[in-house]
Amino acid sequence: MGIRIAFRPTYQRWHLALQWLLGISALALITFVSYRLTANSTTVALLYLIVIVLLSLKASFLPAASISLLAYICLDYFFTAPLFTLGMRQTLDVVAPFAYVVTALVITQLMSRVRRSIADQERAEEALRRMRSEMAHVTRVMTMAEMTASIAHEINQPLSAIVNNGSACLRWLASNPPDVGEAREAATDIVRDGNRASEIITRIRAFLKKGETQKVPLDINQTIEEVVRLAAHEAATKGVTIRMGLAPDLPRVSGDRVQLQQVILNLVINGIEAMVSVVGRSRELFIRSARRGSNKVLITVRDTGVGMNQEDPERIFDAFYTTKSQGLGMGLPISRSIVEDHGGELSAVPNEGPGATFQFTLEI
Repeated sequence: MGIRIAFRPTYQRWHLALQWLLGISALALITFVSYRLTANSTTVALLYLIVIVLLSLKASFLPAASISLLAYICLDYFFTAPLFTLGMRQTLDVVAPFAYVVTALVITQLMSRVRRSIADQERAEEALRRMRSEMAHVTRVMTMAEMTASIAHEINQPLSAIVNNGSACLRWLASNPPDVGEAREAATDIVRDGNRASEIITRIRAFLKKGETQKVPLDINQTIEEVVRLAAHEAATKGVTIRMGLAPDLPRVSGDRVQLQQVILNLVINGIEAMVSVVGRSRELFIRSARRGSNKVLITVRDTGVGMNQEDPERIFDAFYTTKSQGLGMGLPISRSIVEDHGGELSAVPNEGPGATFQFTLEI
């Protein structure tokens, strides 16, 4: 703690000295060049003001104000006739420096406020980015909590296969004579299913992990298929059939896999829940991918559920707006912000028949 207290004033003094040195060096350079070129006082005054403005954007008020006063002294001393005098012989000799210094100080103060405003804006944007990241993580955790049955089913499948193959392996080995070939095949299946279970757990951990956005080229069709596998049990238990129409040979998109999985999963779960109360017709969820123009990919998720408010469809993207009794109302707003951060657009429209269609674009 003592080191930090001693370091900060030292750093601030060096930073202040550097600002002074920068301002004085700029004035000296302009003064030397302008004097050698016999520039007129108006031109030099304008150059000095430019230096003051630029310095004020980075420096503290005191160095900028001091350089402003020094700039007038240089202007009067080197470029105002008679040269090399700082005397006050008439009223204009008092008004001119006063007006120049005041102008420079006002500019300095304004630039200082602009600099603080820019810094405050950058801090606010960083805080907003962190808040969005936190909310996105909370939403992912809540989504996965709602899908505990699906997760358990997804993991239970390879585990059950491991148990069955292990039992078979023991039976083959207990045979007289032992059937080594069958036992080896069963052991191979155990290794395969063990790796499959490990991959599922790794995928879920990555989805729940809180971290910075990492955009890499990825196969959006593969990302969709991973989400569908995760949501398949949830859909089956609620009588929903998921169908996919994924365009082959789509170019890779630049994106964060976890964030895009979150968007797709949110749309899929919303579509499934929109069809829970449907009776008398099929419950089907259609997921499609297609090329959009020369530089975009289009993903659509269409359900046959209860539909949406046709008077104000954009309301569903408002923060904290939800029709779920246990929902936060942040899934769709966060999904839209993720898509926009990827250079795309997320929208929703009512179907001509039952249900609604959500679609979003991603840049190639």
